[in-house]
Amino acid sequence: MSAVPPQFAWARQSAGTAPLRLPGSVRRTTSIDSSWPEGLGEPWEMVGSARDAFTPAEGGTLVTLAEGGYTIRTAPTREILAIETRPRHPRDQELVGVRAGGASRRALNDAMGDIRGTPQFQVLDDFAGASLVAGWVWSLWQDDWRQDRKAAAPAKPGRGGQMVDICTGFAAGASSLEADGSFSQSTQSSTPVGPLVHPEDPAGWHPLPEGNGPTMRRARRLDLWRDNGLIRIDAGFQDSGTTPTGARMAIHEYRVHAEVEPGTMRLVALQALPLILPYRECPGASIKATRLIGQNVADLREAVVEVLPGTLGCTHLNDVLRGFADIPKLAEALP
Repeated sequence: MSAVPPQFAWARQSAGTAPLRLPGSVRRTTSIDSSWPEGLGEPWEMVGSARDAFTPAEGGTLVTLAEGGYTIRTAPTREILAIETRPRHPRDQELVGVRAGGASRRALNDAMGDIRGTPQFQVLDDFAGASLVAGWVWSLWQDDWRQDRKAAAPAKPGRGGQMVDICTGFAAGASSLEADGSFSQSTQSSTPVGPLVHPEDPAGWHPLPEGNGPTMRRARRLDLWRDNGLIRIDAGFQDSGTTPTGARMAIHEYRVHAEVEPGTMRLVALQALPLILPYRECPGASIKATRLIGQNVADLREAVVEVLPGTLGCTHLNDVLRGFADIPKLAEALP
């Protein structure tokens, strides 16, 4: 008899709005909004936006440190059909024809590695994960969304549709799996969520677009500040989509707290909180994430997949942790 992965209580509680910014802190926010002007199964548009900002210790107006973004036209197979970066990069057209995933991240590093550490690089790197989950929003709008996707012959998630052992939530024997090894929609959970922008701090996020119809958003927030000889980190991550009623539902949400030594940039503490996840096995990845303690955060884009491969990690939590690689660059702006 095969072992059954441990199950946990349902993760169905959002952290709500972003916290108020601390004096003397740096905040990065990114978003990727997907929409389907031509309908399900057709190419769709992904608009990425990102901003780094500093909140002065003595108060005053938020200071924008850097901004970036893009518009990508994406094939149902998750290939880049067209791209326009903001600001324009001289080699951005080398990404046309590249399929999302490891290939897109390698191509991004080869063509635009000179901007690593910037908010634009981060939001481009996140194209891989955002395009993977984007189509989920259609499950909120029509019952036969999976059949329509198959009819359009889109790229299949996992290994050709086989999801077994690709992450903690899909470990062999998990409730997330159908008998044929594909993911189970019937046992999937999602949770209503409210706005990310704190009502007392509208400048705490870069402008987020308003969408009509089925739209999916991947949103990230990364705060860092100095405290008692350490750099403290508070990160938020959410994948959410619109509903026909105008509300939002989230399929993934994490909150991560960490501490980093300024001199060595070594990760000395890490706590990953699973807030909203689709299956009862998924929260197990948060426990295993502590295996990264001791790593240099600058190496995390590569180290995360080495330390937390397959069933040791969560695809989406890994995406959160990979973004910590930019902490050394962001820390340069701290007082």
